[in-house]
Amino acid sequence: MMFSGFLRWSVWQKIIQNRRAGVEGNMKGEGRILGGVFVIGPGSQGIIFEHREKEFGDYADTTEVLKAVEKICKSHTGSKI
Repeated sequence: MMFSGFLRWSVWQKIIQNRRAGVEGNMKGEGRILGGVFVIGPGSQGIIFEHREKEFGDYADTTEVLKAVEKICKSHTGSKI
């Protein structure tokens, strides 16, 4: 995306929404690679949660990430975080 990504209105909308919601970012990086979050369970559980950034400003819902981690904890130890 590089520079053209910052010209998109949807990117600016997400930046504004994220700032208002208190999501912090450092604006560091090479500026072309989008990120993602994966929660992978042990053994044959495989991918429990996946978030791939589609454009700058997307971020994973932390509530959903925590739910996925709790699934691992429950299946692995029978306990909760």
